[in-house]
Amino acid sequence: MKQLSLFDMMEERETNAPLASRLRPETLEEYAGQEHLVGKGKILRQLIERDQISSMIFWGPPGVGKTTLARIIAKQTKAEFVEFSAVSSGIREIKEVMTQAEQARRIGVRTLLFADEIHRFNKAQQDAFLPYVEKGSIILVGATTENPSFEINSALLSRCKVFLLKALEEKDIRKLLGYALKSPKGFGNMDILIGEDQLAVIARFANGDARTALNTLEMAVLNGTMDQEARLVVTDEILSECMNRRSLLYDKNGEEHYNLISALHKSMRNSDPDAAVYWMCRMLDGGEDPLYIARRLVRFASEDVGIADPQALQVAVSTYQACHFLGMPECDVNLTQAVVYLSMSPKSNALYRACEAAKEDIRKLPAEPVPLQICNAPTNLMKELHYGEGYVYAHSTEEKLTRMQCLPDSLAGKRYYQPTSEGKEKQVKERLEEILAWKRGEETK
Repeated sequence: MKQLSLFDMMEERETNAPLASRLRPETLEEYAGQEHLVGKGKILRQLIERDQISSMIFWGPPGVGKTTLARIIAKQTKAEFVEFSAVSSGIREIKEVMTQAEQARRIGVRTLLFADEIHRFNKAQQDAFLPYVEKGSIILVGATTENPSFEINSALLSRCKVFLLKALEEKDIRKLLGYALKSPKGFGNMDILIGEDQLAVIARFANGDARTALNTLEMAVLNGTMDQEARLVVTDEILSECMNRRSLLYDKNGEEHYNLISALHKSMRNSDPDAAVYWMCRMLDGGEDPLYIARRLVRFASEDVGIADPQALQVAVSTYQACHFLGMPECDVNLTQAVVYLSMSPKSNALYRACEAAKEDIRKLPAEPVPLQICNAPTNLMKELHYGEGYVYAHSTEEKLTRMQCLPDSLAGKRYYQPTSEGKEKQVKERLEEILAWKRGEETK
């Protein structure tokens, strides 16, 4: 009997499409996850079964089945499925499809228009959907990984029901991987030797993303080796190579990007070095530019530490330089040093509060002229206009201080910088209190 090679087996499959495409569910019964929406008796399932679908937005991370669910809805409600892309579809293309959808509606055929990554459509493109959504010419289903409250026009959003799709649980992905190995549409016609513990590793690696899980399984199978019994063996080494970089739920331009940097920032602010190092490593593992993280540390050093530890800014800037010199992966320990240092530094947001308070006054109050006594007077004309008149050179006084007013009259006496008693800022606070007392003419020790 002829021993089949891997390529012979692959030819026996009906199609060479990617595994994730071949296994795309076609019914709600085949659909994995989102039980809170499409489980028995749940709201979206009831709307689908009662054929009461209206325009909606699917909001959730990549790989959780947004496109698949839209296709299932179209099939079950007998609607024409049209997929739109923000990259390739302009307003003219939108209007052409809408015209065809309106014509189809008049003969009793509904059109489900699926707008993938709807947050990438500009305002004009989103506005072009509005009249057709209002008339019912189309059922608009938009998919987005971004918060629709921020990324979708309020007029369009108000006409759509938002459904939150969650990352798949490991048990859902394990079930999906098992189906892929048994189904004729997957690897059911192949004798594959892969352990349950290996499937568990893939499920954990996928981090809730079914597409990542199936792509990883497919890559592992395609790189497997044949044993003497004509079985395709997936070894731990092969699996490790296929997962040489964790495919985390991470989009450098998306909401999760900001969630992770927020987690890092707040962990450091809360003096929790363990959490801070974890979130920093999560960002690096997801492919974040280490220089971006380093820049955020520079900001943190002034915003949340400030004068409480003046060395913090130097540490952060040095870390940025180290990351620039070394790059990944070596600079990860430099970032770890800075993250731990900043986490353990005394905290003060006095500089941040001073900056924000000053900016607020600048926004709200008229642009005040610079007091004449601190104006520059390089010409005779300026001197005749009293520029610089009354200026006292602080270094020429015994106290190295003057009682000159440096703020505009309307802001005289205003306090922006109010130091805390944290770390070295306590000394700054005591010094500032002495200066202010002296300027008021009070006795100081």
